[in-house]
Amino acid sequence: MLSLSTAQSLLSANSVENSKNNKEEKQKFNAVLPTVYIEAMKEDDITKGYVNYENASVTRNKMSIKQTPMTIDTLNIQKNKNYGTNDLSSILEGNAGIDTTYDMRSDNIFIRGFRADTNDIYRDGIRESGQVRRSTANIERVEILKGPASLLYGRSNGGGVINMVSKYANFDSSNSLGILLGSWENKGINLDVNQVVNENIAFRFVSDITKGETFRDSIQKDIENKTKMFSPSITITNNDNLNWTAQYTYDYAKRTPDRGPDKTQYDLMGISYDKAFAHDGDYVEDRLQILRSSLDYQINDKWSLNWAAAYREAEQNFDHYYLGSYDTTTKLLNQSYAWQETENKTISNTLTLNGEVKTGNILHNLTLGVDYSKEKRTPELYYTRNQLFDPFDSSSWTRTEKKDALIKNEHEGVSKGIFLEDIISLTPSLKLVLGGRFDKYSFSSSDISNNHSSYDGDSFSPRVGVVYDINEDHTIYTSYNKSFSPYGGNSYLGVSASADSNTFNDEPEYNEQYEIGIKSNWLDNRLSSTFSLYQIEHYNIRYRPDWETDLTKWYQRGKERSRGAELSIIGQVYENIYLRTSLGVMQAKVIKDKSNPDNEGNYLSNTANINGNIFVRYAPSSKSFYTELGVTHVGKRYFYDRSGNESTLDSFNRVDTLLGWKYKDVNITLGILNLFDKDYWRSSTMPGASRSATLRLNYKF
Repeated sequence: MLSLSTAQSLLSANSVENSKNNKEEKQKFNAVLPTVYIEAMKEDDITKGYVNYENASVTRNKMSIKQTPMTIDTLNIQKNKNYGTNDLSSILEGNAGIDTTYDMRSDNIFIRGFRADTNDIYRDGIRESGQVRRSTANIERVEILKGPASLLYGRSNGGGVINMVSKYANFDSSNSLGILLGSWENKGINLDVNQVVNENIAFRFVSDITKGETFRDSIQKDIENKTKMFSPSITITNNDNLNWTAQYTYDYAKRTPDRGPDKTQYDLMGISYDKAFAHDGDYVEDRLQILRSSLDYQINDKWSLNWAAAYREAEQNFDHYYLGSYDTTTKLLNQSYAWQETENKTISNTLTLNGEVKTGNILHNLTLGVDYSKEKRTPELYYTRNQLFDPFDSSSWTRTEKKDALIKNEHEGVSKGIFLEDIISLTPSLKLVLGGRFDKYSFSSSDISNNHSSYDGDSFSPRVGVVYDINEDHTIYTSYNKSFSPYGGNSYLGVSASADSNTFNDEPEYNEQYEIGIKSNWLDNRLSSTFSLYQIEHYNIRYRPDWETDLTKWYQRGKERSRGAELSIIGQVYENIYLRTSLGVMQAKVIKDKSNPDNEGNYLSNTANINGNIFVRYAPSSKSFYTELGVTHVGKRYFYDRSGNESTLDSFNRVDTLLGWKYKDVNITLGILNLFDKDYWRSSTMPGASRSATLRLNYKF
């Protein structure tokens, strides 16, 4: 697919040829905020993050966000980095319809009630499969396509798709050096060199190195973290119809696991939430390597082709004690211990053809996509329970001798898909969207006992939508989308190798969404908004009613449903005042459960009824200083144990603020996270950070 960054590179290539004219054009267009040039805004632009994007590469069809009959949010990463947040779940926290919880092993991200981080996160259109921390050190923006997206990407859990867009070589030559200093001895340095070699070749090198601690002090071991990332890329163009980008990214993090007891156990022990239970020798190590190629070919003025290919390796290795329950009688903490070594390898190819044809007076914007991927996951794991410790005397803690793996699996999946989407312009103001995708997939698994099993299947995913331009400023839309999740919803490579193929639940689960909304521009296109109403139903969830007598019979358990409304507003509201706000109201519940009727009416785990944020920035163009104030709200979240007992995490409001100073090529920001030092919990096992400060200095050269 032709990504936004690639389009940006093509535009910049033309600017090399006509430098003076294009600079004048950029200035002219920036005055009226057209997105095609705003996407090429400098990294240190003081309004970056407060001006909307017109397009999103996650759609694969080159249509504008406004003309796409689904909700799409785009988040610029730099605003969040000013507060010292770099992981994906922190950046998404508080956005409409999105729930996140901290976990050492993965991001734990839910969109519109359904989990996304195991299956629905992409980097430059390539699936980010695997259990690994997802850093945003080399990410320029995050695109969120909400609702089922199997038409575009195949298997999906149905809540939405997240696409992270990388920084890579372009023809708008700029270089920068950044330094970070923060609370708890956090420090870092980043370098971004983007160099135009000649009118046909551009090279870029991005690197980021950090180290520091957290607000939590372990009784025995400091909670430390070290990261390093570097990513060289090259873009070659013939300044006519061909553009190729190659990129390598290496991302590494080693840190102390902080995965202790939950809030209830802390209260029983009477220990401060700022105390952690990491043991000497605990560690977790993430290593991500990506080699990718993106080739764009402009066939003629109406047709274009993109071929994207990638090889990806993700590793997560850890050795640690975790969780724990406290016995008030013995005054001992009962923890678990585990070590794991997991590797994920993925080969992906996507081919996307975009063009237009006319049948009479009717214009058809066509997108044809062909996708292939091969994924391999090899986890090794040892674990043991009932490790007793005195939580008040770390000198008595001992370490379990490392044992051989109890679990050693090899999972492999192959996916093939082809789709066609037709955007039919019935009139200049009315468009009909029709699309369909056919997927074939296979899966095989073996385990430490030499058991082996394999499965295959196929699925069809439709899309129907209507887009109507009321006038130049307001567009209404409605749509229907469907997604599938194979192997009984267990599409994250991990099906048991010992499962009997005659009794295995290989039927896909499905999600269907109906959505209606309006996308608008206000104040002479300085401000834009999206309001949507949606309903997602998750069905074909199956269970065995006769577990003891007949394992071959599966019946439909019932359905789950998510309903909600979302509003987002972004842009310039008055002279030097910019606004970014997102508000989501949702109810995600179990509607029918024949296997256990007591579950009916329960909320889906880790969902809140209300999430939102509002950030306001004062950025006068005539002055060097600018400032920002924001509030993030996360509603009460619901959880259920295997017995159906409900627990909740309280809602919270966190206030963040930023001061900035920009003079010529120097940009300095001071971000204060949790200004009023609010006590809250990000997840059941991780409290939110206390007040912290992050000072960033960026020099452009």
